[in-house]
Amino acid sequence: MSGSNSSNPGGSEHPERDQAPLGLTVHSVPLPSMAQARQSRGRWQMLLVLACCAAPVVASYLTYFVIRPEGRSNFSDLIDARPIPEQLSLTKLNGAAIPASALKGQWLLVVVSGGACKARCENNLLVQARLREALGREKDRVDKVWFITDEAQPAAATLAAIGGTEVMRVPPMALAQWLQPATGQTLADHLYIIDPMGQWMMRAPPIPSPQDDPAPSTKLKRDLERLLRASASWDQPGRPAP
Repeated sequence: MSGSNSSNPGGSEHPERDQAPLGLTVHSVPLPSMAQARQSRGRWQMLLVLACCAAPVVASYLTYFVIRPEGRSNFSDLIDARPIPEQLSLTKLNGAAIPASALKGQWLLVVVSGGACKARCENNLLVQARLREALGREKDRVDKVWFITDEAQPAAATLAAIGGTEVMRVPPMALAQWLQPATGQTLADHLYIIDPMGQWMMRAPPIPSPQDDPAPSTKLKRDLERLLRASASWDQPGRPAP
């Protein structure tokens, strides 16, 4: 018909077949290999950030434990860092629970004993208090802690004499999964040093009364000062707010 010829001049009987086929563009959809590459780059970037954050801690520990000047010797025993068990049961003397994480964020000088606090305990608490005061302006980076491993109530006079010491009860079997004495000793014989990350990393040998022999206390003070110097780039006084 003439009408159909005028509507499709010079053309085909099936104009729809002569139109160019529609094309689908797929360049905006990442190929599996590209997605994997991006994911891999993201992981490496995250690891790099974590490494940068951990570098000061690692460097300070390497300085103290590995790169030591010849002739340096530690009075205390170095321990492979043992993190505080997250489920360690701690309570105040009034029975209120304390999360294990509350011990993090500060260097700790720890005494362990029963609540009756006999001669060894009294001496360790005395050494603990004097050591912290002897650190001078660095003392605010160290907290005194007394772990009581039984249900005995400490004497009021003892508590008054150790003002500023954090006193808490902990089951002895649970504590023994974290802190350990030297061979032939008991938990109550030592002072223990915990780093701000909650890791036990040093154990002092039994220390006599400073009046009887001040040398061991002086040597332990030297150990503490080295630790504080080595961690000065990343450790600040006081625990962070909960």
